[in-house]
Amino acid sequence: MILSPSRRTLLAGSAGLLAAPRVAKAQTQYRPEYKMSVVGNRPIPFAEGAFQWAELITERSGGRINVKVYPGSQLVGGDQTRELLAMRQGIIDFAVFSTINIAPQVREAGIFQLPFLMPDHRAFDALLNGEVGRDLTGIMDRRDVTAVSFGENGFREISNSRRAIRTPADLRGLKIRFAAGAIFNDIFNGLGANPLQMSFADLQPALSTGAVDGQENPVNLFLAFRMDTLSQKHMTIWNYVNDALIFGLNKQLMASFTPADQQLIRECGIEAARRNVALARQGLGIPGTDDSALVEARNRGVEVTILTPEEKRAFATALRPVYDKWAGTVGRELVAKAEAAIRTAS
Repeated sequence: MILSPSRRTLLAGSAGLLAAPRVAKAQTQYRPEYKMSVVGNRPIPFAEGAFQWAELITERSGGRINVKVYPGSQLVGGDQTRELLAMRQGIIDFAVFSTINIAPQVREAGIFQLPFLMPDHRAFDALLNGEVGRDLTGIMDRRDVTAVSFGENGFREISNSRRAIRTPADLRGLKIRFAAGAIFNDIFNGLGANPLQMSFADLQPALSTGAVDGQENPVNLFLAFRMDTLSQKHMTIWNYVNDALIFGLNKQLMASFTPADQQLIRECGIEAARRNVALARQGLGIPGTDDSALVEARNRGVEVTILTPEEKRAFATALRPVYDKWAGTVGRELVAKAEAAIRTAS
């Protein structure tokens, strides 16, 4: 899930033209440190992608581009929804953005939050490697962000402390935390749950005290943060959305680097994203992996429910009004491109 070779060539050429007038300055005025923001921390694949990108840039530049990661969105006070604004303001230089967190500011990024749009990883890849990915790169460029590659946080599965979820009716009355975006409020209201928005930093104490019953996050994050110890004893694999990641940096900063440095930053971003995707998919039982992550969850006493295609369709049907409403917000032309790509990939 990276930018295509032709797209990388085009972007590299365009970035080189932008950088040309400032080459001399870029060669002599490197900063002591460039700041990279990311939600969470190692060992989750999301954060791992950011750390590896920073480390690759620093190492391969011989330290002249010294990138330091600030995990937990600490540069924006733990509020991951402010990362895009902070980059545009120059507070942060690099980031691995969650499309969920930037969708309130970049409506097109909400394509990945349309419920049950993407049935599997093949569909997810089709979006990022096709017209949708190319369009999103251009959209980020107009928001003063140079996107060099795409990664994956993972399909978001739902867990709770009260009961197994197999039908829409099973969600009725459950207090479910979501990270950001009004679409998630509509999704869980549409299923009869009581949605509550809060940062990831606030999630763990909320689960431990019973202020919320459940949450939705990738399996790798569930395991890494031991949510099984926070009364999350029921997990349903429903693959309702997959959170794409954008490896990006401030557009003006990118233009300030020499063409060689720009190429180095891109190549490191592509490699880090590739590693991130592999980590995000480990142990989920998809083609090319085993199901060790699901086995581990069960070994921790978690009841893991895997929905059948028919059971997923029941959720998709219940949420069709939400899908249609938000397709208009995201942009119907972009949604049509996504649906066509997924049909071709199926």
